[in-house]
Amino acid sequence: MALAQVERVRAELAVLHPAVRTEVIPVKTTGDKWMGDLAQVEGKGAFTKEVDAALLAGEADLAVHCVKDIPADRPLPAGTMFAAFLKRDDIRDALVDPAGRTLDELPAGTRIGTSSVRRVAQLAASHPHLECVPFRGNANRRLAKLGAGEVDAILLAVSGLERIGRADVITEFLSVETMMPPIGAGVLALQCREADTDTIDTVSGLGDPDTHRETLAERMFLHVLQGHCNSPIAGFARAGRGGELSLRASVFTPDGKTVLNAHEWAGRLDPATLGTSVAVALLRQGARNLIDGIPH
Repeated sequence: MALAQVERVRAELAVLHPAVRTEVIPVKTTGDKWMGDLAQVEGKGAFTKEVDAALLAGEADLAVHCVKDIPADRPLPAGTMFAAFLKRDDIRDALVDPAGRTLDELPAGTRIGTSSVRRVAQLAASHPHLECVPFRGNANRRLAKLGAGEVDAILLAVSGLERIGRADVITEFLSVETMMPPIGAGVLALQCREADTDTIDTVSGLGDPDTHRETLAERMFLHVLQGHCNSPIAGFARAGRGGELSLRASVFTPDGKTVLNAHEWAGRLDPATLGTSVAVALLRQGARNLIDGIPH
């Protein structure tokens, strides 16, 4: 998955700057190697720590991250910055069922492979008759485990499957009303050292303005909310053609029995202000107690 994402960046950069030469520096992260609960290995930071270190050490000049994997409860490592957010991919989740069924057609007791607390909480609320089974690994590994019969069906990000050329396995594209996505869904971020103006200038043209605004709103929302890796939090921002921006978000209890919702629209309001406003709306509903009451 990571290499497929890097190749997308290289391809777009080759179009923008044909003379620029690039070299891929693979980095194996803790998140890639650890198959247990992420809360035991720094949460989402497990997917970025080693890459950040390579960037700061000068071993790499540009890091490509899935925004959903970048912690928002703390700032980026000192000396680094986001140079661009690529045009957003599909934010939806997908059901992959070898029997070709939709989510509503799955019978009671069907084992769904997912380790996402966000997905587990929403399934518990909407499809409590299904059984969620802890299931980690990259998309190809999860598909292999599904093929081996370890579970009956799995949920994966549409964007991830598309990036590795496996959209053919999708049984059903789940609407955002059925399964609200994680913060930063479908967005690739380019991270550079702040002092490396040459690289920043080179890659900044790859950024998409609407994705930039959406991502800033979503990450500010998550920052103000101070959620941890075991917090079932979901949400997405959308930039309209007229420049208006909206942000819809929810906080769940792990069992899906309590759901807090907020949805606000803004004109050309600063995205960070919108993110803050939606977070405050949820905090007023009791999100702080809900989040702090979840072990992590």
